[in-house]
Amino acid sequence: MTFDYPARRARVAGLLPAHGVHALLVTSPVNVRYLTGLASSNAAVLVRADGGALLVTDNRYIEAARALDVPSEEAADVAGRLAEPGTGIEAASMSVAAYQRLGEGLVPLGPVVEPLRAVKDEAELDRIRTACEITDQAFTDVCPAIAPGMTERELARLLESRMAELGADKPAFDTIVAAGENGAVPHHAPTSRELRAGDLVTMDFGARYDGYHADMTRTVSLGAPAAWQRELYDLVAAAQRAGRHALVPGATAREVDTAARSVIAEAGHGGHFRHGLGHGVGLEIHEEPFLGPARTGRLEDRVPITVEPGVYLPGRGGVRIEDTLVTREGGPELFTKTTKELLVL
Repeated sequence: MTFDYPARRARVAGLLPAHGVHALLVTSPVNVRYLTGLASSNAAVLVRADGGALLVTDNRYIEAARALDVPSEEAADVAGRLAEPGTGIEAASMSVAAYQRLGEGLVPLGPVVEPLRAVKDEAELDRIRTACEITDQAFTDVCPAIAPGMTERELARLLESRMAELGADKPAFDTIVAAGENGAVPHHAPTSRELRAGDLVTMDFGARYDGYHADMTRTVSLGAPAAWQRELYDLVAAAQRAGRHALVPGATAREVDTAARSVIAEAGHGGHFRHGLGHGVGLEIHEEPFLGPARTGRLEDRVPITVEPGVYLPGRGGVRIEDTLVTREGGPELFTKTTKELLVL
């Protein structure tokens, strides 16, 4: 499946009159890629309300830009034309210095492209599905090698190298491996700490495929789990199920978060779940929408999103279980399909 970049730009153009501008200068690299297909560290696309567009980049990327379905020119040749009064800019991605250099007639705007990116077309979902398949398979392939004596860093490298062998562009983000007491830190960076018998080991990782991201977390037990570990795992699994079942178009982000969070709170661990329930995935690993207690937006159909409750006990360890799913009218479609039963290795 291919991407319909002209249709994406047309949707942006249709929004501009409501923002009071005749054009939008898009400078976020992710948004430039979404609207043109150009993956560049230095590019911008001017989208006009009349439907026209101009892709601007430097001489490192100009040949790639000229192969796309949008007019393109080198930045040095058109800089003055980008700064017409009444042109909107992405305030979050333009530096103050660039704003001052281009001119005071520009209109800083909040997110315009990002809300459009939240709902994915089937071509995008196909990429995310493949990224999740790579992630699932890497976990399956690496599990037999997980054993006491291996370090967190070694396990992280195994997961990342296997994803590359399976076709990933790169890891979707820095892989998290947290063994034993380190599992109490939600975003623990892998260390030389060795895995030991009796540890719970949390692995949060994912593949990026053709620019699109997967995100999955599994917690396994090295040897038979202690009673408290099994109880904690079962609690998080129940919360995750509740969150998944609440993930339907029309639900608010807060309602989905509450569905999972209330399970943990009722068990007396509300203070040990210290982050939002999930986030959208796509060209970025963390993008709109976000699931949390203060998030009021309603979910739409075809939104890939994670559900990742966790309970973290300082000094003891923790459990997190995460899947990537997509909202569907008939109920969420699960993209990461690795078992959520507690694996005893």
